[in-house]
Amino acid sequence: MVWRYKNRWFRRWLVLIIFWAVPVMIVAANEIREQLAYDAQDLAHSLSSWTFTDAQRASPAISRCYGSLDEARAAGCPPDVLAANAAKNQDAMAEYSTRRSVLFGYLWHAFVGYWVVPAVTLFLLGAVIGVIRRSLRRPPTKNDKAKQANEPTRIAKP
Repeated sequence: MVWRYKNRWFRRWLVLIIFWAVPVMIVAANEIREQLAYDAQDLAHSLSSWTFTDAQRASPAISRCYGSLDEARAAGCPPDVLAANAAKNQDAMAEYSTRRSVLFGYLWHAFVGYWVVPAVTLFLLGAVIGVIRRSLRRPPTKNDKAKQANEPTRIAKP
């Protein structure tokens, strides 16, 4: 009878960890979605905003500087304004890339902290309890062996 339930704790641990992965993944997916939407909106705002010096503001050609760099270039924005804002746009793209890598780094640490560590902890706890239970198990005595030998065998009915 013991062989029938030999790895029951391991199967229970496996089911628990698989079901625990569901809320962890839901939270991670929501975090990714919200943060990426915020970062994309911030990037779009940074790429479409323009900074001008006082001398450039006095120029009538500034009214043609709007939207992305390509739109402004096509509309006839002065090259000095385009060059100044191209560096700002490069910085915005680099910051966006950094934000994405930091986000995925944080999510990796959260996954390890909220799923891997509890899984390993519960596995080790179950293994320790199993070792303790096995070590505390009484060895069968002569009386127990004799009882088992004298018991009639039970035949299962079809």
